[in-house]
Amino acid sequence: MLNGRKSLPPLDHLLAFQVTGKTGSFTSASKELNISESSISRKVKLLEQHYGVQLFNRGHRSISITPEGFELLSSVSEAIDILKEASSRLLEKESSGSITLAATNSVASLWIMPRLNNFQAVNPNLNIAIVSSDDDEECMAESNDLVILRGNGDWPNFHSELLFGETVFPVCSPDFLANNPDVTSKKYIKNMDLIDVASSHLEWMNWTTWLKNHNLNNLRSSRRTIVNTYPLAVQAAVDGLGVALGWQHLVDRYLESGRLLCPLGDKHVKTSDGYYLLVPKNAKSSKERDVVRNWLLQISRESENTFSNMKIKRPYLKSVS
Repeated sequence: MLNGRKSLPPLDHLLAFQVTGKTGSFTSASKELNISESSISRKVKLLEQHYGVQLFNRGHRSISITPEGFELLSSVSEAIDILKEASSRLLEKESSGSITLAATNSVASLWIMPRLNNFQAVNPNLNIAIVSSDDDEECMAESNDLVILRGNGDWPNFHSELLFGETVFPVCSPDFLANNPDVTSKKYIKNMDLIDVASSHLEWMNWTTWLKNHNLNNLRSSRRTIVNTYPLAVQAAVDGLGVALGWQHLVDRYLESGRLLCPLGDKHVKTSDGYYLLVPKNAKSSKERDVVRNWLLQISRESENTFSNMKIKRPYLKSVS
């Protein structure tokens, strides 16, 4: 205690005084702190009463800082700057344990989620927040640290690295194959129950495009199941509703487990596009983001090796007929 008063006044009084001294008016301080002008004036008045000195000379429409106010302003500004720095460091430390990863619905559901538990076991203090969307703009929002999108690798505001290419082939369940043995013949597959995805991305491959690549231009499927996301198409194939298009890397675990198989063996379409890992060019350096980035690049290499080994060893990747 000092002369019956506490030596340290409330912080909000000091902040109101500091901003008023910096801006030169109660009005400007009110706008910067987003509180009323009368509240600013009252806090400064209470601070003057606390110290028993006048900090500002008040005119009709202006104020000027007194020598005592100027002396206090220097120390208060320095102290507030120190507090702001300390607060920023703590907030940065608190938020540094989380990375936001945005990806298409197919990549998020079929490629990232099945591997996320292993990542968290090795990195228990680093959380990955997943944003799953087929809207490119939503994926490329500033709030996302990393992005996985399909394309040609050219995004003007991002650095891109290829995770895996785009290789597409028919897949179906063992039960569907047993009930429809003709599905192993390319010329008959267009007559089968086909599963397709309705998407706003017209450049994404569908059955019409895939069949045209194999000179099968007349799509005569008697029944087609249409879904709006690729993970639903995969589930429909697993449930035996028909033949879906399988993307290498995205359906590997289904092939490896035998829940899906490739009725046409190695018949596929490979495009010039692929799935890329994007980092904003203006992003600040981040150890946590680098950890997630390196993990994604590592599992992409592992996925490539897994698929290559399956093509050699797995009999269901060869034509059944």
